[in-house]
Amino acid sequence: MTAYASGERSTPWGTLGCEVRAVNHRFLELGARLPDELRVLEPALRERVSRRVSRGKVDLTLRLRASGDAVSLQVDQALVARLGELAHGLRGHFPELRVGLVELLQFPGVLQSQAADPAELQAEALALVDDVLDAFVASREREGANLVAAILERVEGIARIAAEVRTLVPLIRDGQRAKLEARLADLAQAADPGRVEQELVLSLQKLDVDEELDRLSSHVDEIRRVFGQREPVGRRLDFLLQEFNREANTLGSKSVDARTTGAAVELKVLIDQIREQVQNIE
Repeated sequence: MTAYASGERSTPWGTLGCEVRAVNHRFLELGARLPDELRVLEPALRERVSRRVSRGKVDLTLRLRASGDAVSLQVDQALVARLGELAHGLRGHFPELRVGLVELLQFPGVLQSQAADPAELQAEALALVDDVLDAFVASREREGANLVAAILERVEGIARIAAEVRTLVPLIRDGQRAKLEARLADLAQAADPGRVEQELVLSLQKLDVDEELDRLSSHVDEIRRVFGQREPVGRRLDFLLQEFNREANTLGSKSVDARTTGAAVELKVLIDQIREQVQNIE
């Protein structure tokens, strides 16, 4: 399922930024882009994402943007004092000696920077990722609710078509019986009544689609039940759609009436539409 979320977090070492985006994929595939300071977090990030997401091609990006005051600078007062004493002692030999502030600060060791604490920086990064993942999952859930509504609308269409076919079946059987009896009546030689009845039964058995209609109704009920669960359902829906398609194909192959043939075609159209949407469902 496609989704996107991002966020930022200010730290003593700069601004952390995080983006999580996903596109459709049958399985979970995670790509992580991290700054050098946070590469050690990749296993923990993968574990965090896999706990929240089970399907999709997910890209997670972390950035650290240093600000002007992100690095704390300190002056080594003891070193400056020693340099001052040395300059004072040399002043008699070099009366014109002058040392500027910039030159003094450039002396090795005078300025010391306080580097970021790795553990604290990593903790800040993980907290930011958790916040962004919360927003990401919420975005997926909102989109998922819309997808579920669209899928259930088409599932209701399948249920409606199956109900219509069920009402047509007795009429089609009566029509086939009348056609066969009319053909037999045109024969010059009278047919054996027992044989006629046997052929009629065999012919009508080949047209029997009650079992297919029952399974379609069962699959419709199962999809409704699946969407009531709070767990990943994408693979379960993939399987159900295969079953839906099998029943629609069988219904079409047994059809001897334009109305049931048209119903089989409509079923396959709805099933294909659902399949396209299910690729977005986790």
